[in-house]
Amino acid sequence: MRKTSLTVLVLALGVFGIITTEMGMVGVLPQVSAELDVTPSAAGWLVGVFALVIAVSGPFTTLLASGVDRKRVLAVAIAVFAVSNAVYALTTQYEVMLAFRVVPALFHPVFFAVALATAARLVPAGDATRATTTVFGGVTVGFAFGVPLTSYLAEHVSLASAFWFGALVNLIAFLGILRFVPSMPVGQRASYGAQLSVLKRSRMWLTIASVVLVFAAMFSVYGYFAEYLGQVTHMDGTWVSAMLMAFGVIMILGNFVFGGLLRRNPIRTVVAYPVLCLLVYVLLYAVGPLFAPMVLAVLAWGAVHSGGLIVSQSWLGRDAVDAPEFGNSLFISFSNLGITVGTAVGGWVMTEYGARQLAWAGSGFAVAALIVMALRLGLDHAGARQTPPTGQEMRTLGDVRS
Repeated sequence: MRKTSLTVLVLALGVFGIITTEMGMVGVLPQVSAELDVTPSAAGWLVGVFALVIAVSGPFTTLLASGVDRKRVLAVAIAVFAVSNAVYALTTQYEVMLAFRVVPALFHPVFFAVALATAARLVPAGDATRATTTVFGGVTVGFAFGVPLTSYLAEHVSLASAFWFGALVNLIAFLGILRFVPSMPVGQRASYGAQLSVLKRSRMWLTIASVVLVFAAMFSVYGYFAEYLGQVTHMDGTWVSAMLMAFGVIMILGNFVFGGLLRRNPIRTVVAYPVLCLLVYVLLYAVGPLFAPMVLAVLAWGAVHSGGLIVSQSWLGRDAVDAPEFGNSLFISFSNLGITVGTAVGGWVMTEYGARQLAWAGSGFAVAALIVMALRLGLDHAGARQTPPTGQEMRTLGDVRS
């Protein structure tokens, strides 16, 4: 059991390293622009292309890797991230750095999908949610500490040191995978057609739509965190940095709270999530111009925001129980699509109507997500009335009734 716990923590460390690599670039773009002598908009592509490649390639790269030993997949994927960070630290060519943003982005959804499925496989069925919550903890710790530390190193030491930090974290995770993750050759692999067949179900597309809308709700506001606090609450840079750190720390705690709620009642927790988003955005709009209340509101915001990842992954996983890794890859791809949609709409709202109105953009996406979830659950109830459930359907319907 102790070795299993260490294995799950190693997987969480790998996720931390990947998030630090992916999102850490956001905090060092000014230094990258100056170091490589490119425009800020060109430097911005180092972030945008990463998310775009994930959204487009995720399910396909995961399918291609579905027949390979799970340990080998994890080790190769995390090694690519370690090497990519080393390239960032050493190169002075923008084109080289851009190419090494594309390469790890191809492996990002593969690592996430396999890590989540592996964590669930290594523990008893009743502990699967706890294990995946721990792996997702790597995401929140990455936002709370990995991204700010990367920015700090670039500002106060050197840009190269920020990237060497990312390389070191991923190298440690690579060694941990070699040491603690057992060899897991794929026995009877589901065919590509069998895995893709989950996309033939109308309920899966409703679930995917709700995941896109949940992430759009989250990032239409969070994507402009600094702008909202600066323009609406009039916080200076020091306060914004402090709020980012507090937000991240609260996210770590909230991640495990939502994991516990999912274990008790998955359906109610999932449905409650967009309602909580709506409430917190109304709160942000109400207290936005008020300094002290906004500090407390940021803490509530972080607690709610933290649940989006584990709640959405659990929700989509219900419709992909026969192809869990492919289902996880769908989650990674479509959540990134939601981030893209949310930040695009949020940027338009802020430009046209001002930063304070971002709360209504997030609220609109949250209401839309709730409506789609209700339609999705309606299909379950309609199916339960028409045919007697058996096997896996019995377990799924049991979750719905709870």
